[in-house]
Amino acid sequence: MTNETQTGTLLVNGVDRDRLFGTIGLIKGTPGLAKFKFNVRNEWLDGGHNRSTIYTFFGAGTDHQHAVKFELDADEPEILLGKDQGANAGEYLLHALAACLTGTMVYHAAARGIAIEEVESSIDGDVDLRGFLGLDDKIRNGFQEIRMKFKIKADVPDEQLQELCKMAQQYSPVFDSITKGVPVKLAAERMD
Repeated sequence: MTNETQTGTLLVNGVDRDRLFGTIGLIKGTPGLAKFKFNVRNEWLDGGHNRSTIYTFFGAGTDHQHAVKFELDADEPEILLGKDQGANAGEYLLHALAACLTGTMVYHAAARGIAIEEVESSIDGDVDLRGFLGLDDKIRNGFQEIRMKFKIKADVPDEQLQELCKMAQQYSPVFDSITKGVPVKLAAERMD
């Protein structure tokens, strides 16, 4: 989707290309600006129910606050002994993967001047609870496989649609984290 705002700014897929290329130029000139640190605060509420709060992050050399404080409730469905007060952690992981791949595709398409009219995706993953429950140490605790399919409406040949999908995989931070793994350090301390 290509359009122009009232100020004459050219937007492709809702992305201001001038600002995008300005940001790329700044990061090329000052690589330290590329370092970001995102954080989430989580509090257990009851049973499988917990709430994450997202409000601040660090990037481009300074601390930032989101325009609003985001609260994400997580729980388990009744069949998994929860009260169904939010999506479960695995569903949030699938959401994060779909959101990151979609956003990555849209931004990289905009940078290349490819207008996208619509993007939809479906994503699902298989989990065998015997791993989580400690019943079989040969079964993985997490997802055994994740499948995702994009539907893209854009005035480009099919080969270019496949390229968009490959770009999303190549540059998505969440896809990279899931498929290549990332070190995770855990620690516990006593609460006062």
